Amino acid sequence: MKLEPNKLKGANNFYKDVGPYVGLGLQLAVTVTVLVFIGIWLDGQFDTKPVLTVFCSFFGVFAGMYTFIKSVLKAGNDKK
Repeated sequence: MKLEPNKLKGANNFYKDVGPYVGLGLQLAVTVTVLVFIGIWLDGQFDTKPVLTVFCSFFGVFAGMYTFIKSVLKAGNDKK
């Protein structure tokens, strides 16, 4: 089976366009998860359950969304 050059060119362009966005969801999930576990650990250390877990959870969501939006805007500007 011989691959046609036009099909390969289309696939390369697709991956080039999608590439910057592939890891963003995982990055958001990891940021939130890590900060939740840090909050749980800090609550155990300072006996402040669930105050620090809730604070770190919200901070993780805001930090993850900030990074997500910043990356999307940067990738969108790079395409222009």
